[in-house]
Amino acid sequence: MNFDLTEDQQQIKSSVREFAEGEIAPHVREWDERQHFPVELLPQLAEQGFMGVIFPEEYGGAGLGYVEYVTIIEELSRVDGSVGISVAAHNSLCSNHIFTFGTEAQKQKFLVPLAQGQKLGAWGLTEPGAGSDASGTRTTAVRRDGGWVVNGAKNFITHAIHADTCVAMASTDRAMRSKGITAFIFEKGAKGFAPGKKEDKLGLRASETASVIFEDCFIPDGNRLGPEGLGFIQAMQVLDGGRISIAALALGLAQGAYESAVKYAKERRQFGKAIAEFQAIQFKLADMATQIDAARLMTYRAAYLKDEGRKVTKESSMAKLYASEVSVKVCEEAIQIHGGYGYTKDYPPEKYWRDSKLCTIGEGTSEIQRIIIAKQILSGV
Repeated sequence: MNFDLTEDQQQIKSSVREFAEGEIAPHVREWDERQHFPVELLPQLAEQGFMGVIFPEEYGGAGLGYVEYVTIIEELSRVDGSVGISVAAHNSLCSNHIFTFGTEAQKQKFLVPLAQGQKLGAWGLTEPGAGSDASGTRTTAVRRDGGWVVNGAKNFITHAIHADTCVAMASTDRAMRSKGITAFIFEKGAKGFAPGKKEDKLGLRASETASVIFEDCFIPDGNRLGPEGLGFIQAMQVLDGGRISIAALALGLAQGAYESAVKYAKERRQFGKAIAEFQAIQFKLADMATQIDAARLMTYRAAYLKDEGRKVTKESSMAKLYASEVSVKVCEEAIQIHGGYGYTKDYPPEKYWRDSKLCTIGEGTSEIQRIIIAKQILSGV
């Protein structure tokens, strides 16, 4: 059993860190304050291969695995979680749904430009009345003239405004609930398909989150993703991989907050010596380091199992649950170590803390993760 990254994986980690610190770090505070989604960064992310990390080269991707993917998301999020979650949502959700369940024609038409970073992806499951209970989808798709007419809305959608391609779930048979949900691919500019209200968020403010609205939106049957009635099942499988990326996002945020706390503890002097010399601070840092290490092991285990082609429902939920809750705790302790300065925007911890909270909510709340894990345990998995 080897816990070390390979030489190639370590090189990826180093290059992503260099990129993040050089191209992202100088703009983090400005983007956060302005709630600016950095579209100008997208070509650079594409050039680095970040927009198609987990897809084969034949589809325009980088041809890497989930271990490398986790490494990339962690390193981006260590500098700015907003960039980390954008790359994660683009890869794990929209693009991966098409890669996993799309026809060859759909992959060529939609996945290739997504993986190459020529187009940006969004994914829509959550609705105003269907959050944790995603089976309660009220957006409808009705057959008409060789296609479907879609009506409804999705909310809390990453890239809702700038996305070129959106995979969204709609009910094709309301009486069947989850077994009557079907996935569809929507293209920017389609009549009746438009972004709605942009959210004013607590954290991850440089990541664009808004609603999408469908008003008599007609799409051809060729944009149906997989058979009718399997959209919900597809979405749950997509989320198995997506939760690994959220764990990596949480891990990166925690690592960034922890490093800022260590640096500050060595520099800040009180009672004639650096506060790092006080046992109270040392204990905090020891706990933070231990929790981060445990979260990293769980996250990379889930990524490794995913690369092995094994079912990761339990492991991805465990990683996401633990890493996200650890992230919030570590970021809060980083604020505490900084004292009053930690409560200001002049120091990093307050932003890390604001960003970290989403990890306990997005792609299934902590409560939903516990339900998933318990079901897996009780079913003998």
